[in-house]
Order: sequence, then structure tokens, then C-alpha cells
Amino acid sequence: MKQPVVRNIDFSVLNKQSIESIHEKSLHLMEKTGMRIVGERSVVLLKKHGVVFDGDIGHIPPKLVEESLKAAPKELKLYTRDGAEAMTITATGRQCYFGTHADQLQFVDPFEHIVRPFKKADIKTMCKTASATDNIFFVLSVGLTADVNPKIQTQSTFIETLRNFDKTVNFSSNDIESLQDCIDIASDFAGGLNELQKKPFIFNYCEPIPPLMHPTESTEKLYISAQNRIPVVYMPYCMMGGTSPLSRVASLVQCNAEALTGLVLTQLVSEGAPFIYGAMPSIMDMKTMIGSYAAPEFHLNIAAMADLVDYYGLPFYGTAGCSDAKTLDVQAAAELSQQIFSTVLSKANLIHDVGVLDHCNSVSPEAVLLASEIMDSCKTYALGVDMSEENLGTDLIESVGHGGNYLTEDHTLENYMSIWYPSYFSRKMDNPDKSEVLELIQKKMRWIADEYESPAPDKEAVKALDLWEKKILA
Repeated sequence: MKQPVVRNIDFSVLNKQSIESIHEKSLHLMEKTGMRIVGERSVVLLKKHGVVFDGDIGHIPPKLVEESLKAAPKELKLYTRDGAEAMTITATGRQCYFGTHADQLQFVDPFEHIVRPFKKADIKTMCKTASATDNIFFVLSVGLTADVNPKIQTQSTFIETLRNFDKTVNFSSNDIESLQDCIDIASDFAGGLNELQKKPFIFNYCEPIPPLMHPTESTEKLYISAQNRIPVVYMPYCMMGGTSPLSRVASLVQCNAEALTGLVLTQLVSEGAPFIYGAMPSIMDMKTMIGSYAAPEFHLNIAAMADLVDYYGLPFYGTAGCSDAKTLDVQAAAELSQQIFSTVLSKANLIHDVGVLDHCNSVSPEAVLLASEIMDSCKTYALGVDMSEENLGTDLIESVGHGGNYLTEDHTLENYMSIWYPSYFSRKMDNPDKSEVLELIQKKMRWIADEYESPAPDKEAVKALDLWEKKILA
């Protein structure tokens, strides 16, 4: 894997006063309006720690939020499937790591050039693409394969992902029971839960239901993750005008209150359990009634939430590299570029949904490759200007003098590789009349399919997966 994006440019959407105001309004919302919280053991636990319930509406005191913010780890380390350190996020860190999907509802087939239902065999294609792409650090295993029994989709996809992907696995589950199965599968793969906890190569993804609702499925998934001390993302998907107010700041307040509720529950279940704060404050398009994945308001809001979560010192899970377009076209390329540039400048840490199209109905491996090219470009931009004395170069300028050139200078030979050179974008002296970008991406896809092999897990780990596969198919 390449190095992650390292930000050396200071950028923010919110200032400290704005952040503190949103925080105070969120605490007010959590205490006075409260959250609808369902799930017997979660409710019992919250009541035990001072949350007053009016029916199923829990009123969370600010003190509990502040204690939870202090208890949650400010550093997160995630590992590869084989135990190598892959991602480190700290309160003062400036790195961001991108990830794509292992599966989705539909697949933008890079060889047949059609959009069709996602099948189990496509998991291998997505995993190989992500493994072969240096800027992709994790995949999200969702459990949406059309040709697998829905009752075991989560477990089946998770097993297939572990077989074919050698980096970090983010996963979600279709129900509560399958979440524990996935943790048990990963534990057996790692050689025990203790080993998995020492070097977590998985992290869970779950959501509340805006506005202000935390059903049993959400609270139980948080509970199980915290109980097993597996890193968990809690990510409200607020659509402005639909499931949150059509006001940017009001949506940020609501989204923050919902995410902080997940943090409180996680820390009450197991103090110090790893928690990843997620937020998707997008818009509902009033013309089409879709929740847009490429709206400029969405990605501005993500950058704003990243400022807020950086203030808390927590890891932040964002979204970028996706499009509302059906296929990889001009619209998709433009939307991918804007989002990746925005998120690289922001304070987001883990960035999912790379290559997701059609407002999260499909995933395109070709879009993942294009996004990686854009990431490389933005990564160079994010380095900023190095003001060290050795880089000022006044002696060199004086040496070359008026009207000279730097082409034959040793300094140029020593530093020419510090420039970014694209893999797909053209800088030819004589450009062809037709773009070659898609042709080059398709050529890379064919190489991945025909020649690239993801590193295989060790034999004992494969045996563990085989046993689980037999169990879920029984």
C-alpha cells in the first residue's frame, strides 16, 4: 500500500465558536427533546446511569456525554488481515484512508459494460481491485449478493471477503445475529477473540434512523460491538428536508446528537471501547426524492462534521469518491473529483464509498481505479509548500542565473520524482483526438482480472473459513 494522504494544509469549515455552539445545541437536544431508544438491555443500562425515560424517549444528561467523550480512545489502530499495521488515527493525526465496497445491490460490470445485480462471484473482482489499488485501505462488506440466500448474505459475503482481500475489512450486518457470527468468524480466523482485539483487522458499521431514533437493531449492534471491543462506526444518514431540517447547521446539530447517543451507549457497555464517529448529512433532492451522494451540500457538511469530530479528538468516518450517475461518465468523474478534493482538505480519517454510483445502488471497479488517480493528484496538493531552508533554494537560483535553465542541474535529477506523474491522465506532447483514460482503466481492469492475485490467507485461517461456510450452509 502507498502512504495515506497526509495533510499539510490547514482548512476548516467551522471555527471554534461554531463548533462549541453546535455541541451545546446537540446536548440540549439530547437532554430536553431526547432520543427514541429501543432495546431492552440498552435501555436498562442507560437508566442505570441516569438517563430518564418517558416511554421510549430517553433524556440523556450532558454529564454522561462529556464522560463518554473522555472515555473513548483518541487513537485507533487498524490492521491488515494478516496482522500488519495498516492505519493509525490519532487526535492530532493528519492522515486519511480511503475504502470501497466488497459488494453492493448492483454491479457496473467492467467487462460486459452493463449494470446488473451484484453476484457472489463479483466479490472477488471487487476485492482484487481494492487489493491491487494502493490508495484503497479497506473494503466494506455489506451482504447484498443477489444469488445468495438473504438469511446468510452477511456471513457469506464476509467469508468471501476474508478469502480474497488482504487489507482491513469494514462490515455491516443484515440482522443482529449475523453480526455476532461475523465477529466469531473473524475471531476464529485470527486465532481467538483476544488476538482479534489486539490487532483488529475488522470494524463494524451501523446506523441509527434519523430523526432521533435508535431501534433495537442499532442499539444491539452497538452493544455487541462494544461488548467484544471491536471498533464500530455509528453513522446517521440525515437527508436535509427529509429526515433532518433543510438547514445546514440544524442538520449538523441533529446528526451530532444522534451520533453522540451511540458514543454514550458504547462507552457505557465497555468503557474505552473503540468508537468511530460517522456522519452523512446529505440532502433530499426535491425534484427526484433521492438522497444525493454527490450534492455539494453533503460534502461541505461532511467537512464541517470532520471539524467537529476533530474537536472531540475522535476518529471520523466520512464519504467521498461516489456519484449519483448510473455509470462512469463525465458527471461521475466531476463528482468524484470534487468530493475527493474536499475530503482530502477536510479532517476526515476513514473515507468510505469510493466507486459507489447511482446514489449508492451500485459499485464500479473502474470508478475505484479512476478515484485512485484523483486521490494521488489530491495527495500531492495536500502536501502544501515545504518551507524548510533546504527547499528555499536561493543558492541554486543564483547559480543558474538570469535566462538559464534547471534541466541539467543535479538538483533536478535528485528531485524530479517528487512531481506527481499520472497513470491514466494524459500529458502527451501530441494528444490523440479521443480520450484514452477509459481505455487505460479497462486495460488495468483486465490485468487485475487475468493476472493479479490477492495474497492468500494462511492454511489455518482458510480452514476456519471452510468450517464456517459449512456451518452457515447446513
